[in-house]
Amino acid sequence: MLEPDLQELARTVRAFADDVVAPAAYTYDTERRLPLEIIAEMGRMGLFGLPLPEEYGGQGKSYLHLCVAVEQLARVDQSIAVTLEAGLGLGAMPIYRFGTEEQRRAHLPALARGEALAAFGLTEAEAGSDAGATKTTATLSDGWWTINGSKQFITNSGTPITSVVTVTAVTGERVGRDGRRGPELSTIIVPVPTPGFTALPAYDKVGWHTSDTRPLVFDGVRVPEENLLGERGRGFSNFLSVLDEGRVAFAALCVGAAQGCLEQAVLHAKRRVVFGRPIGDNQHIAFTIARMQARVAAARAVMHDAARRIDAGAPFTTQASLAKLIGSEAAVANASDATQIWGGHGFMNENPVARHYRDARILTLGEGSTEVQLGIIARSLGFDRAFG
Repeated sequence: MLEPDLQELARTVRAFADDVVAPAAYTYDTERRLPLEIIAEMGRMGLFGLPLPEEYGGQGKSYLHLCVAVEQLARVDQSIAVTLEAGLGLGAMPIYRFGTEEQRRAHLPALARGEALAAFGLTEAEAGSDAGATKTTATLSDGWWTINGSKQFITNSGTPITSVVTVTAVTGERVGRDGRRGPELSTIIVPVPTPGFTALPAYDKVGWHTSDTRPLVFDGVRVPEENLLGERGRGFSNFLSVLDEGRVAFAALCVGAAQGCLEQAVLHAKRRVVFGRPIGDNQHIAFTIARMQARVAAARAVMHDAARRIDAGAPFTTQASLAKLIGSEAAVANASDATQIWGGHGFMNENPVARHYRDARILTLGEGSTEVQLGIIARSLGFDRAFG
């Protein structure tokens, strides 16, 4: 039921994923490197600028366009898909949503062309789901911010083309409506490189081997006062909005992973012959694959609804959490079923099913865990203390 231009985008990105990404995926997965040549090609296709306005080098398309592209890439390689999803949803979009005109023109064109990547530095050792517990500080003096602290699990933060990291930091103290005092959180743009900023060696991850994910250190990092992104003290509200929006694109990644597992299961069930007949002739296998299809259909419908709400300017926080919850659980379940259907071959790393099996595990953790999504959904139903 997609509009014609969305259908054309889906066909184009699907062909690129099948013809360019998939054949090389095993090689760069085992080498644990981000293939910059593929990222550059995605940039030339305009994928990194899909939802950004043309005046900043983008394509001027909808957020659903981004979701459609992410889904098609995730069918064959989640690492490549999350590089696009995080580069736009967490990297470029905060600058577009909350940046000044000068900040947008300084950073967005290169990001939209895929010539540079941006990262969003939020998570810390003690501030993940509880983002309000941020310990990184930024002190303003004589027109300069001085940033000290650390971040962890930050995507796209240490690639050769990373140009900027947006950092959440405590910039002072605020007094709430109830009179209680708490940290004032703001977001600040840190260009790469900047003295004192270090992207530490990449993590040795279970999956997403191609995606760049690193811990970051800020040791006396100094940036101009005008690098404040958005209004001072609005960092908490702004990054919640960023996460809500990013979760929808992340849900598209989940749908793509679930779809990829479904396609591989159908392929194998039709051609694998055991006891003289294809294994898909066994009702258990056929019904398992039917359930896989049901998960994909449900996850895609909820994801599309959330994306269309973004494009319509309608509230979407609950729908984003529903999409992320349903999509991530669909991907994990489909990866497990596809591996079982493939049998021993599904346990071999060169098989895309095995890669999905490893990669899918992060989907219920990244960009807000399953428990966080359940808390948001429960709170929308009136259970205000669902977070404890």
